[in-house]
Amino acid sequence: RLLRAAHVRKVSPGCLTLRGRLWEAAPVSDELIQAVLEDAGEQMDKAVAHARHEFAGVRTGRANPGLVEKLPVDYYGASTPLQQLASFSIPDARMLVITPFDKGAMAGIERAIQDSQLGLNPSNDGVAIRLAFPPLTEERRKEYVRLVKSKAEDGRNAVRGARRDARKDLDALEKDGDISSDDLHRAEADLDKLTKRQEAAIDDALDAKTVELL
Repeated sequence: RLLRAAHVRKVSPGCLTLRGRLWEAAPVSDELIQAVLEDAGEQMDKAVAHARHEFAGVRTGRANPGLVEKLPVDYYGASTPLQQLASFSIPDARMLVITPFDKGAMAGIERAIQDSQLGLNPSNDGVAIRLAFPPLTEERRKEYVRLVKSKAEDGRNAVRGARRDARKDLDALEKDGDISSDDLHRAEADLDKLTKRQEAAIDDALDAKTVELL
């Protein structure tokens, strides 16, 4: 039998696949549920990691390589993440020093920073690029807090989307007779607990970023 979008497939009486992964099923109902929950957990983990990455890209008043390390740089015609082209150091709380491995990348790195709308003005001495981080105004801090709250809600929505997909999978298993109604209720309870843990992880990261900004 095939489940939604062919995500879960029985390949033998004791085996099944979920999104290309092979599972040994004993009993089949428990293993089917485990496969669905594990897949949902992986999708939720990605949503949490993405939210944390988005938070790292929001300026505070302190030097932070995370703001620029993913910036795409035109390096001899190829778009390359800045972190692959340079090392980073923080000589003081408001200064980030970017040292390119290849001086030929200097102009491209400067241009990427200028085009990033981070509000930072790079300066270079021919060897390294320096970024000074001015203190944030109160108005700008509040603006950034609103921004990270929006990004947190995006993350929660992604987590809930993974839960929604998993519930469709579980409902289909129950409809097909692969799991019982009691199995379904237990699985849904486990899924809700997993969802709450992942939402809490985003909330914790949001709280930490808010404190950092304020």
